[in-house]
Amino acid sequence: MFVAGLDIGSAFSRAVIMNDGNVVAVSKRPTGGNFPKAINGVMREVFQAADMNIADINTIGACGMGASFITQPYMKFAEMSCMSRGIHFLLPRIRNIIEVGNQYSRVVKINDKGKVVKSSVSDKCAAGSGRILQIIARVLGVSFDELGSLSAQATRPAKFTTNCAVFLETEAISRVAEGTPVADIIEGLHYTMAAKIVAMAKSLKITDDCAITGGGAMDSGLTQMIQKELGLKITVPKQSLFTGAIGAAIIATERVVDTVAAENCQAS
Repeated sequence: MFVAGLDIGSAFSRAVIMNDGNVVAVSKRPTGGNFPKAINGVMREVFQAADMNIADINTIGACGMGASFITQPYMKFAEMSCMSRGIHFLLPRIRNIIEVGNQYSRVVKINDKGKVVKSSVSDKCAAGSGRILQIIARVLGVSFDELGSLSAQATRPAKFTTNCAVFLETEAISRVAEGTPVADIIEGLHYTMAAKIVAMAKSLKITDDCAITGGGAMDSGLTQMIQKELGLKITVPKQSLFTGAIGAAIIATERVVDTVAAENCQAS
């Protein structure tokens, strides 16, 4: 059974193709504010990577705010459920997840089947999400990919007095004008973000190692800061950007299998 999984988010659209519990191909591209175009593009790319076409797919599972723009028949699932099942597929022993996405951050506890037990979500302010990393990177004139390596050079992390994205940006601009080194500004931002995430984790009484996913997981400086402040090991899965798409494919597969089983039972 070949199953496609799609995660159509506000920043990126991701697709995977799975067969018998194995990831066959993956694709990722910026959503760019155009969900239909992003969906068509990411599906075309993943089919090319797998040397397949839509006719070869048995079913499609999807999640994300742009999933409703998919034109092919599909099954839609909750983002958190898909992300959790995707993490469980990649890291079966992990029971705690930190997600730093473009819209918000959240901490999730799952059971031994990868299903959500409890969760805590940040407010909708960009300061609680990976978007603020992009905003500050733009202010500082560096790329997102440079944030982790630059933060490692910090000597006196800058202090931020607000948790509001707008004021964080203003404070960052002020620090630049004051001559504060870029590395110190980035490290200060990482501390501010980590403090919010760690507070959520402690509210859920997280005491075991965690996996981290979402775009923010690609910032090694932020990941290391969370690990330091939380005092627990933080693991970044190799396919952390595809956890939602993988989970959507897994859940869709289960739904199809259950449906076939029920039909066979009725027929007998």
